Amino acid sequence: MPTYEPFDWYAAPLYYDIIFDEDTDKETDFLEAVQQRHGATRGKRALEPACGSGRLMASLTHRGWNATGIDLSDGMLDFARQRFADQGIKARLIKAPMQDFAVKTRFDLAHCLVSSFKYLETEDDAAACLSCVCDHLKVGGVFVLGLHLSDYDDHRQQRERWVQQRDGVHVVCNIQSWPADPATRTERVRSRLVVTQDHAERRYETGWDFRTYDLPQLKALLRREPRFEHAATYNFHHDIDQPIDFDGSWYDNVLILVRRS
Repeated sequence: MPTYEPFDWYAAPLYYDIIFDEDTDKETDFLEAVQQRHGATRGKRALEPACGSGRLMASLTHRGWNATGIDLSDGMLDFARQRFADQGIKARLIKAPMQDFAVKTRFDLAHCLVSSFKYLETEDDAAACLSCVCDHLKVGGVFVLGLHLSDYDDHRQQRERWVQQRDGVHVVCNIQSWPADPATRTERVRSRLVVTQDHAERRYETGWDFRTYDLPQLKALLRREPRFEHAATYNFHHDIDQPIDFDGSWYDNVLILVRRS
């Protein structure tokens, strides 16, 4: 069996960025369409808790948005700063937890995709994140929140695979998750990367735990921030013309939450 080196892909985010950059344009199209369809403001100020490598911030900025990102990872923030410098982008980056930050600006759009919200380990932290984002939105502003639901009766392991390359760096990413534990409300997740660069192959492994939500648990969490109205739900295909039912029948959910007064 091949061996994998322990590796924090958030501390050295190039490979992470190569993998997920494939969907950046599609996700940006979707975010703009969401604001047009569900939002009541027409400004172009965007907030991204857990902004990571800054790929969506850069994409929105190129389309005329004013972007602000929040993240705790020094590696991700450094990568984003270098990306913005290389592309001549003016955007604001703040090192802070996604459940406790303060910015004077009020935003038209906030977004947190690809299940980053599930890094919040407690219900209180998750509720605090909703409230903090809501505090920073204009009335009529939209929070686009993407996360996977859990089926506690499903005991299968789940796997996803991506293959991407950029500037001579070829990356194969396999992400595996284990069945959710209803007692602890956690699921174990592992990413394995096979990176080929300069004719050499390296193997890396990163592991973490996500907090889990089934449909009733997620609905209960949303009730803790009554200023948010749940306006629509989509899946990770990010097709604005294909909303889905918020009934637990889909594993991946993208919630459209509109701030009301």
